[in-house]
Amino acid sequence: MALATTRADRPRSLIGFVWHSTVGKKAVMAATGLIMLAYLVAHMVGNLKIFFGAGEFNHYAHWLRTIGEPILHYEWFLWILRVALVVSVVLHGVAAYQLSRRDLAARPAKYERRRARTSYATRTMRWGGIILGLFIVWHILDLTTLTVNPRAEHGHPYENLVASFDRWYVNALYIAAMLALGLHIRHGFWSAAQTLGANSPRRDRVFKATANGLAALLTLGFVAVPIGVMTGIVS
Repeated sequence: MALATTRADRPRSLIGFVWHSTVGKKAVMAATGLIMLAYLVAHMVGNLKIFFGAGEFNHYAHWLRTIGEPILHYEWFLWILRVALVVSVVLHGVAAYQLSRRDLAARPAKYERRRARTSYATRTMRWGGIILGLFIVWHILDLTTLTVNPRAEHGHPYENLVASFDRWYVNALYIAAMLALGLHIRHGFWSAAQTLGANSPRRDRVFKATANGLAALLTLGFVAVPIGVMTGIVS
């Protein structure tokens, strides 16, 4: 009993304290969100290379696997990046879920019956996160492991991408996910700025414009690829 009491009274570490606090969870969401946003911008720019032809796109895909050589071995950089992204996605999702549970538990009964006056993006943040999580799983199975892409061949990224977007239902899923991503970024970027204390009355307009611009840019940039395949610009 004394041992149990001692363990219960033991002070939390700094990491534990930050993680268990509401402010800490919001900070984790903001930081991981910015990490994923930086990756998305780089990923979109890389995807747009498909409009320059198979040689350019396949060369880019090969270059990604050789980053860091000779210090890093072949594909090590990609695996480090993948691990960092998985950790970010998991921390982001867990923090979002736990904050949502805390928010629901803190609401009085009357408030729960009242319809929240929030924007469409705010109301769909949770569902958008779930949609994006499921899409990430599909996207990995489709273009990384090539499990659900029957026409895919290892070592041919350009051809695999075209084969994937040559299916109408994949295009519909991808475009819907990118629209959800745009809404998620629009609200998430603004929330991250507030959480990290970067906003102010003078900078609010700039952050809102930046959030809208990033959301539009990424949505259009990602959607351009399946549209290019559907219209025959990319083939």
